Amino acid sequence: MASSTLSKLAIARRSIWNSKQFLASKPRYIQASTHQEASTTCEKTTEAIKQGADHAMKASGDMKTKAVSTAQQMSQITKDKAGKVSETAQDIGDKAKQTVQDAWGSAKDTAQNVKDNLLGKADKSKEAVKQNAEQVTKSMNTKN
Repeated sequence: MASSTLSKLAIARRSIWNSKQFLASKPRYIQASTHQEASTTCEKTTEAIKQGADHAMKASGDMKTKAVSTAQQMSQITKDKAGKVSETAQDIGDKAKQTVQDAWGSAKDTAQNVKDNLLGKADKSKEAVKQNAEQVTKSMNTKN
């Protein structure tokens, strides 16, 4: 009994989707009722397209202006930074030069002090040797 019910349902189902029913109908075309309505629709569409194009052109112009402005700002920033790097390099060079000159001056002063001290000590030593030599000579003369 269950199988006969299923077969009736299957047949009923097939009859709903009859392919002949779909082929029997004619295609319908959408037509404007009057020439005035078609003309109005065309004008509205043309105006909408013009407005869209105007908005697109304005947006691209704004983007171009912003891009040019940004490029100019970046160029100016780069120039400013390059100038600061150059100034810093010059300052470092000047400081290095001054440091070398100070070190050279200090080395010359130290060498002069050493020279003066050595000459002064040499002169003192020379005098001390001379005095000792005179004393030795006197001592030798007194013993003879």
